Amino acid sequence: MAFMAQQHGAGRAVAMKAAARERKPRHSNGRVAAAAAAAKNLSKVEPGRHLAAVRLFPACLLALLVCLCVVKFFSSFSSQSLRIGARSRVVSSWEGSASTNVPRIPVAPLIMGRVDEDISTRSPELGSVLKNENFKNGTDSENKSRSERQAAISTENDPPPGKEESLTKTPQTAVSEIEAPKPRRSKISCDDKSKDEGFPYARPIVCHMSGDVRVTPATSSVTLTMPSQQVEAAARRIRPYARRDDFLLPLVREVAITSAASEGDAPICNVSHGVPAVIFSIGGYTGNFFHDMADVLVPLYLTTFHFKGKVQLFVANYKQWWIQKYKPVLRRLSHRAIVDFDSDSDVHCFDHVIVGLVRDRDLILGQHPTRNPKGYTMVDFTRFLRHAYGLRRDTPMVLGETSGKKPRMLIISRRRTRKLLNLRQVAAMARELGFEVVVSEAGGGGGSGGVKRFASAVNSCDVLVGVHGAGLTNQAFLPRGGVVVQIVPWGRMEWMATNFYGAPAAAMELRYVEYHVAAEESSLARRYPREHAVFRDPMAIHGQGWKALADIIMTQDVKLNLRRFRPTLLRVLDLLQD
Repeated sequence: MAFMAQQHGAGRAVAMKAAARERKPRHSNGRVAAAAAAAKNLSKVEPGRHLAAVRLFPACLLALLVCLCVVKFFSSFSSQSLRIGARSRVVSSWEGSASTNVPRIPVAPLIMGRVDEDISTRSPELGSVLKNENFKNGTDSENKSRSERQAAISTENDPPPGKEESLTKTPQTAVSEIEAPKPRRSKISCDDKSKDEGFPYARPIVCHMSGDVRVTPATSSVTLTMPSQQVEAAARRIRPYARRDDFLLPLVREVAITSAASEGDAPICNVSHGVPAVIFSIGGYTGNFFHDMADVLVPLYLTTFHFKGKVQLFVANYKQWWIQKYKPVLRRLSHRAIVDFDSDSDVHCFDHVIVGLVRDRDLILGQHPTRNPKGYTMVDFTRFLRHAYGLRRDTPMVLGETSGKKPRMLIISRRRTRKLLNLRQVAAMARELGFEVVVSEAGGGGGSGGVKRFASAVNSCDVLVGVHGAGLTNQAFLPRGGVVVQIVPWGRMEWMATNFYGAPAAAMELRYVEYHVAAEESSLARRYPREHAVFRDPMAIHGQGWKALADIIMTQDVKLNLRRFRPTLLRVLDLLQD
């Protein structure tokens, strides 16, 4: 362009000089005339060049402007792409085709708690996903593809294999990098049918929520964002313990289910999770092994096992000793540190939350299309327990199969009520009949180590004998096909004996034998005259309620008539020959 301007200026100078020469007198010599003619010819050519230069100059300016616009457009497009990529995420496997939302406020990576040792990877229930792996207490992105891991919740703070810490409550002090994607539609459904066929008492309420769900332990509430016309339908209060009766009311923390018409009306999240949540209580009657199993561990298995460890547990009425006692079971159901619902101060975001635990009858898992869609059985549960505690025996010995080997019997001793007063004589008779006898009190001490020690002792035996009580719950650790002998106290205890331990034994595919104590074998014979209602009409005692039953019938001890009890042991030997 500069070159063209120089040429244009030079042409104008030549033309002006030629015009001046033309104004000189005609008497100029021939040389001057020739120069004038040349200048005249040059002036004829210059207007064409001038016109071309004028036309080219705007074209060059236009081209430059177009180049600048193109560069700016591509720069803006690339920046926008980077922003979109930074805010996008992958929908987890259990979320299906749910849409994703871009969070309004960027948040930091979620720091998860950890467990102190690897979980056994030999369980057939956990499937190939867990085969030959060391479990880590991290996020659900561990088993995803590389492209999914790049967008899922950060796992930078996951511990290396073998460096896990104990399974204790861990306050969530950090927040996740991005919020979990929200399904298109919010939904709540509650199983609040009080009673149904075959269930002996009120069924606990369990609510499932999906959508934008906010869990706020500080206010003991769970908030679901949903349209305003559905807000009132979602409101309710639940005690998330898997048993309902009036005695439980002061023992279980209540959880309020609320709703918000918009995201702005809901509590502000500062911890986001890519897995579902389950909120339950360990208040109630826990501390008794029967209730630990029937009211918490079996319902928790039924509610969470299909998540394959990818679930966040919130525990109300938190007891550190209880968590430690059942650590092998809890860590197998969830790979994440348990959140103390009583003291946690964060607001947690989820796409799916379950408040309460699904349960069936005591120590029984039956078929049901909604409560048990996977069709889990007590055989599945006992297999799960054996793997959780590392128990090796799956089947009992067969009598006569191995020369010189005796079937092993464990007799449960009791210190308080329903003691077996002539336990030594009973054990001696069992040895005389060919049993190897072990006598032990149920539990084996506190903590998870105590439970595991007694579970190992039970699993090493072929027969478990005990007077009606929580100790018989340990039949769950017997090898499949083992024999349970329940000594049923006096006082029309048949219903309790069968429903609490007899029917569960059959559901676990154990062989079951009952021995019913006669009136003269009960210590009640020394406390009450024979004309008392406890002998004439025991059901009248039952009719007075649990307190009367517990104070009278449940406090008796038994002294077995050895001659009368002997056929029961012979029956056990017959069962072990099959």
